[in-house]
Amino acid sequence: MTKWDYDGPILEIENLSISFFTRLREIPAVMDFSCTVQPGEAMGLVGESGCGKSTVALAVMRDLGKNGRIVGGSIKFKGRDITRMSDEELRDIRGSEIAMIYQEPMASLNPAMKIGQQLMEVPMIHEGVSKEEAWKRALEVVRDVRLPDPERMLRSYPHQLSGGQQQRIVIAMALMSKPALLILDEPTTALDVTVEAAVVDLVKDLGHKYGTSMLFISHNLGLVLETCDRLCVMYSGEAVETGSIKDVFDKMQHPYTQALFRSIPLPGADKTTRPLIAIPGNFPLPHERPPGCNFGPRCTYFEAGRCDAADIPMFPVTGQERHETRCLRFKEIDWAAPPKAARQNEKGEVGRVVLKMEDLRKYYEVRGGALFGGGDTKVVKANETLSFEAREGETLAIVGESGCGKSTFAKVLMGLETATSGQIFLYDNEIQSTPIQSRNTETVSGVQMVFQNPFDTLNPSMTVGRQIIRALEIFGEGKNDAERQARMLELLDLVKLPRAFAERMPRQLSGGQKQRVGIARAFAGGAKIVVADEPVSALDVSVQAAVTDLLMEIQRKNKTTLLFISHDLSIVRYLSDRVMVMYLGHVVELGSTDQVFSPPYHPYTEALLSAVPIADTKVKKKHIVLEGDIPSAMNPPPGCPFQTRCRWKSRVPGGLCEKEVPPVRDLGNGHQVKCHLSDAEFATMEPVITIAAE
Repeated sequence: MTKWDYDGPILEIENLSISFFTRLREIPAVMDFSCTVQPGEAMGLVGESGCGKSTVALAVMRDLGKNGRIVGGSIKFKGRDITRMSDEELRDIRGSEIAMIYQEPMASLNPAMKIGQQLMEVPMIHEGVSKEEAWKRALEVVRDVRLPDPERMLRSYPHQLSGGQQQRIVIAMALMSKPALLILDEPTTALDVTVEAAVVDLVKDLGHKYGTSMLFISHNLGLVLETCDRLCVMYSGEAVETGSIKDVFDKMQHPYTQALFRSIPLPGADKTTRPLIAIPGNFPLPHERPPGCNFGPRCTYFEAGRCDAADIPMFPVTGQERHETRCLRFKEIDWAAPPKAARQNEKGEVGRVVLKMEDLRKYYEVRGGALFGGGDTKVVKANETLSFEAREGETLAIVGESGCGKSTFAKVLMGLETATSGQIFLYDNEIQSTPIQSRNTETVSGVQMVFQNPFDTLNPSMTVGRQIIRALEIFGEGKNDAERQARMLELLDLVKLPRAFAERMPRQLSGGQKQRVGIARAFAGGAKIVVADEPVSALDVSVQAAVTDLLMEIQRKNKTTLLFISHDLSIVRYLSDRVMVMYLGHVVELGSTDQVFSPPYHPYTEALLSAVPIADTKVKKKHIVLEGDIPSAMNPPPGCPFQTRCRWKSRVPGGLCEKEVPPVRDLGNGHQVKCHLSDAEFATMEPVITIAAE
């Protein structure tokens, strides 16, 4: 049988069970999992971290490591059972018929080999083709993944490419032998939203071009909506709902699917009138799963004595093709009923200006070949003339791609770096030239930061309580140990962690719980300004809702000013009062959330909005894919920083965009845009995101 003459399902997984064996016990990771992928079909696999998505993918590749074992069921690829194949048979299909793209592109690339050699290896090893033929194919596939200057790319080493370019090379490598099945494990998690949009677009096009079937693993429901035909929702090792995208999104039949959708910020969610609903409780550990339905302890429809009586099978949903649910009560639940009225929050009052920046610049000097004492000095312009103010009780979001200067500005504000020029006023005190070690305790405790990765910010050898008390000591809070102990327990209450957690070590906490400890520590000194640098991007969607809700609640209570750095515009729209859009060190747009999310936009904001995946079938988006990567701050383009990627540039006469940095234009009511476009052109802009009527 040749590669292509099979007309049944490409992948059939039936009642698959996978366990990992430790010295103490067998830990079931996946139980009774079934799914089918037809030729040319893209199947999305979604669920929280630890639900078994990647374990299923590794089982299809037969790559479960020494401790993992398939203990039941079958995995058929083109009708042949992979679980019974010999190592030799597996080698024949791995890489040539089934290919996998991992989350971290550098894990798949050899840093010591040029890109061309790595790509050529695939057809030379799997198909025995000549060097010349392999080079031709490598060139073709690099063009297919839309990389500029393919010949130069093939002669480059991986470290000479950006993250988005590396991921495209990994996709090119996977497609070199035109596999029948492509497994993508969170392939865009580490990428910017604009690069993600281009990569997803690319994967879809190539899937159609080569007729490849796909298993797309993600925790981002919006991404799955844009990429896949069908969807399988997993929870705690089991498939709980499976069906077409339209059926599962619009006619969901499992309480967990419904809870997931209620915890993500879709258009219409509002932090005061329609707050997100976090899923109560915690995800069960594999050896502590409840009897009966795994989701039972967190489910609003749970019925004792029935839902926990026995294992629950998958039930077909009548009238819908291949739609199944693992819920006993799915016929009794009114799925159209609105959620029980969540509490409405009072709108926080915005007070006086507490932070003001005027013409802030931050430049770094970099010497070429500094290691060996040679080379010219180059200047990296990380921040250019940043000006804005933030008020008491306000949430100001700062958005933009990696390398736009968001984190540099945060470091200057925190005192970890000092400004090159310009001024920062904190309550009328200038702080831009005072490094953190020279700042007084009041300033340090008044400006605090919550970091992106909660795992890196806690001391692994100190209890949670001790780490919070340490912060209180540094901030000079409390007269004695007893007062600090009492304050530490109050802070645990504030972030909704049980007081018993004071005795726990960080390794005993989940990601969401660690992030709460980070938040408690940030508020230990009564912080007035909190810089939240991507505080929820490392967390699951259900945990995101709880953590963002918590930040809002503390903000309302303490009148904190929140500077929320993020690239996720859905959460920005939900949380922020004002938005500042940055590109290559410049503020290109600044205004209220409503102003920034509706036209007229800066052309970069327009492209950002079109790149955001939204998990709603009623949402229609304009399709704008930005070509090329963000330019280097060491060698910025002349004129407008965005002109190399702007689709509106041709409408500005006289090549002005390439000659002059645009002035800051006031569009009224505090809405600023840094752009050469005329008022007439701005007036022609249409909304990027529209919602179809019911």
